[in-house]
Amino acid sequence: MRQITKGTNNHLLTNAAVWSHDSEWIYFDTRSDTDGSVFDCSTIARVHVHDGRVETVYHAHHGAHVGVVTASPTDDRVVFIHGPGVRPENPAEDWPYNAYHRRGVIAIPNRPDQTCNLDARDLSPPYTPGALRGGTHVHVFSSDGCWVSFTYEDHVLASSTSPGAEPNQRGVGISVPVRNVSVPQTHPRNHDGSHFSVLVTRTWDRPVPGSDQINRAYSDAWVGVDGYRKSNGEHQKRAIAFLGDCLSEHGHPITELFVVDIPRDVTVAGDAPLPGTETTRPAPPAGTHQRRLTHTADRKYPGISGVRHWPRSSPDGERIAFLMKDTHGVSQLWLVSPLGGEPRQLTTSRTPIQSAFTFRNDEQKIACVINHCVCEVDTETGMIDELTPQSPPELSPLSLACVYSPDGTQIAFLRRIPTPAGPRNHLFTCRSKLRQ
Repeated sequence: MRQITKGTNNHLLTNAAVWSHDSEWIYFDTRSDTDGSVFDCSTIARVHVHDGRVETVYHAHHGAHVGVVTASPTDDRVVFIHGPGVRPENPAEDWPYNAYHRRGVIAIPNRPDQTCNLDARDLSPPYTPGALRGGTHVHVFSSDGCWVSFTYEDHVLASSTSPGAEPNQRGVGISVPVRNVSVPQTHPRNHDGSHFSVLVTRTWDRPVPGSDQINRAYSDAWVGVDGYRKSNGEHQKRAIAFLGDCLSEHGHPITELFVVDIPRDVTVAGDAPLPGTETTRPAPPAGTHQRRLTHTADRKYPGISGVRHWPRSSPDGERIAFLMKDTHGVSQLWLVSPLGGEPRQLTTSRTPIQSAFTFRNDEQKIACVINHCVCEVDTETGMIDELTPQSPPELSPLSLACVYSPDGTQIAFLRRIPTPAGPRNHLFTCRSKLRQ
């Protein structure tokens, strides 16, 4: 185990894709609190794993804040939350930072001339196809570095007083580099974007109990390096696994695992306008297919549960990992096919999984925190190998991230350690056991 960052600043890692494509750098932000819930950071930075050199990648100005950075798997681009606003940058009473007042920004280290908005925003009807009307969050590149996924919330509906307007609900969207999207400057918070952005999940105002209808979609993850193979043998190039909140037959809230298949052309509207209307949410493009993968209402401990996490797909796209309690009430790793079927319990740990997790590039291991150690879990046998010494809870690896490097040799994570200014999060790495 090696400490990579030093000093009295706080450091935050995103739950995935924090490494540069060459496994040389780790990207982070400097939000001030332990779990990153206070959005007060003005700097995106990176640290060189071997020599500890720190570089500023982006610095926000005029009161704006940034955070939650992820890296492209193919080149030097990074994408992160920027919010609120664009012109003016300054937060205002009528435009504070929240879930529907943020955007994605793409930057390249040492290339400030290449910085651009990812997703366009248009807040004045008629709304522009390819633009959204709110805020995006946790942006992650697809494995080929072309598309970007995110979660989304809608300013127009959140602030609407129109009778019959649909409520603002969290959903999952994507940005695709088919063309730049320019919007009319009819609102001071409108801005252009480098990608065509759409929502790919559908939510319902009042889900029918016992149905596959959801009122919230979140914690998204790309399926496979190159998608997955359907039961009929067809290749599904783009798909996203996500968590959805629905109702059991008895009307109790329950979280289940879903997948959405995405068409190759996302610019074609389906049964409703892509950008939404003054009273309706943005709608998925034609050919989008949303499916439920788990049905857990009848289990002793129903629902996807445990520490906050994002489902993760194996590189071959055949398995999706998630957390769920076993019959003893302990949160374990489970695997399910993107085709559905009965989930398979992978771990049988006496203590719960304590962190978000990622697959190694050879898909034979999953990295996570168990019993206050960074561990590797064998994806066939469920055997657990501890990679770091056990620590007291106050020095334990944090739950936010446990991220393999692209070459599979190292795992990045966070620990909160004493500094002259008080406890601070710092970045650490450890070696993957089979790659030492």
